[in-house]
Amino acid sequence: MVFMRIKVLFLIIISFAALTLGKFSMAHHGFAAYSNERITVQAVITELRFINPHVQLYFTIEGDAGQSESWQAELTAPNKLARGGWTKNTLKPGDQIQISGEAARNDGRSIRIREIILSSGESLPLREILD
Repeated sequence: MVFMRIKVLFLIIISFAALTLGKFSMAHHGFAAYSNERITVQAVITELRFINPHVQLYFTIEGDAGQSESWQAELTAPNKLARGGWTKNTLKPGDQIQISGEAARNDGRSIRIREIILSSGESLPLREILD
C-alpha cells in the first residue's frame, strides 16, 4: 500500500515537471536584444535572403551625419511570409521602403521589424494570412 502511494506521488511529480518544463521547450527566442522604443527609418534594400529559419533583410539608411549606414533585420520564417503573399522577389535591391520597429539595444544596426511600407504606400503583411 505504501509502495503504491509512493508510486502515485512519483507519477504526479514527474507529470507536473514534464508539463512545467515542457512549456519552456516550446519557446523560441526572446527579443531582449531590442529596445522598447519604436523607430522609423527610410531604407533602400540591398538584399533579401528568403531562407530558413528566418528571412534576412539588408538595407541602407542615411545616418545622422548624412552618411550611408548598412543595417539588417530578421523577419519570420519564409513559409509564414509566403502565406502572407511574399516571394523571394517581394523586395528587390534598390527598392525604397519605410521600416518601423525596435532598434537593437547595443547600438547595433538591427531592427525588429513591426511594419514595412512600400514607396507606393502599401503596407506589407509580416505574418501569414489564413482565410
